Parts: sequence; C-alpha cells; structure tokens
Amino acid sequence: MKENLALQSFSLHPYKDNNIVIEKAKELGLNRMELCEVHVNFNDENSFDGVIDLYRKAGIEIVSVGVETLRNEPVNDEKRFLFAKKAGAKHISVSFDAKKVPEAYRTAEKLADKYDLKLGIHNHGGRHWLGSSEALSAVFEKVGARIGLILDTAWAIDSGEDPLKMIENFAGRLTGLHLKDFIYDRARKRQEVAVGTGNIDLPKIFNLLKKKDFQGLIILEHVGTMETLKQSIANIRSARDQ
Repeated sequence: MKENLALQSFSLHPYKDNNIVIEKAKELGLNRMELCEVHVNFNDENSFDGVIDLYRKAGIEIVSVGVETLRNEPVNDEKRFLFAKKAGAKHISVSFDAKKVPEAYRTAEKLADKYDLKLGIHNHGGRHWLGSSEALSAVFEKVGARIGLILDTAWAIDSGEDPLKMIENFAGRLTGLHLKDFIYDRARKRQEVAVGTGNIDLPKIFNLLKKKDFQGLIILEHVGTMETLKQSIANIRSARDQ
C-alpha cells in the first residue's frame, strides 16, 4: 500500500493561522492535508489562491477538503468544489442536509461531474442521520458512483457499527478513511484517545485494506496533543507496515 497518510486539519483546530498549522504538520512529519472550514473560508473565493499557495509553497499537498454539508444550494455548494479543483484535490468529504435530499444529491452529482471529483459521505455517529450502515445503503441506492463513503472509524463504533464490516460491505464505495478512536465510560460518555489505543483495531483494518487493494485516502483525525498525534501516527504506520 502506497504512503498516503494525510492529516485532517481539524486535528489542529485550536490553531487558526495556516502558517502554524503548516508548522505543526511538518513537526508531525506529514505533507498531505484534508482542509476543513476552520482553515479555509469556503464562502470567500478571493481567499482561495492565498491559502492554496501557502500550502503549496510549504510542500504540503491538499488531498481533500471537508467535511462540508451540501444543501442543494448550487452557488454556495459549488464554491467547495471550486476550491478543491484549484487546490489539486480529487476528493471532498461531505454530508447532506437531510431536509434537502434527494435534490441535494442531484446538485452534488452535477458538480462532481463538472469538476471531476469524488465525494465521500462522512458517517458522523449515531446522532447523525448518515451514521448507520442502513442509512448509507439507502443513500447509495439513490446516487451515482461519484458519491461514496469516507469511513470514520470512531463514529462507526459510536453508532454501534463494526468498521471492519463496513469496509467489507462498502468496499466498492470506499473513498477513504478518517482514522479516529474513542473510549467510553459507564455513562457512555466518549473520550478521544490516540488512534489505536481505544476501540479500533488498526492491524485488522490495514490487513483488510490490503486484501481489498485499497488505494483511497487514509486521513488521521485526532483532537488531542502533539504527543498523542505523534503516537497516533506511529501506531498507524506500525499497523500499516506489518
């Protein structure tokens, strides 16, 4: 499996200045990024070139943007696609406004075709309408091949799902993974921990991805300290390289 570990910029959301985000990413040894709205104003097209140039000059590849909620608002939705295309990304991590479907699917598909991008639905936990396998299966019956799944491992567990089964069941739709990990107390209150130290089994995940010849995105999303981010990266690379 090729080296494709990227960082979801929300992992560094306390730092709003992209110069600091770049500095932290370099300290972590990562040069691929999925940029979120904390670090890009997707509604301001005039800011796009400046942000893209900053990352490009630093040698950091923007591989995806998101997670962006698409609301069947063609003008506003299109700005996300325009940024991704300008940045050289091939992917947007998305959600859909439940009140705006199925029309939002059609708008998204048209924009994905126009800009030649893949969209990965983010399964944002049990509280979210797109958090379960059943809901995702229903969506995939209604959309074309450009719309797939970017599987968030921690939110899968939060929904009572098995990330390994989701990889198996949605292999043909899998655009990438957000590697994240939670633990829970007796009241089911969650706590984010270094990836691979909680409830997800990294070796089994990577073994399965290798069997599937998976070539999509691998994105670390961990909100913690620089130390736990470094631990997460080490755990991911160890499991990947076994």
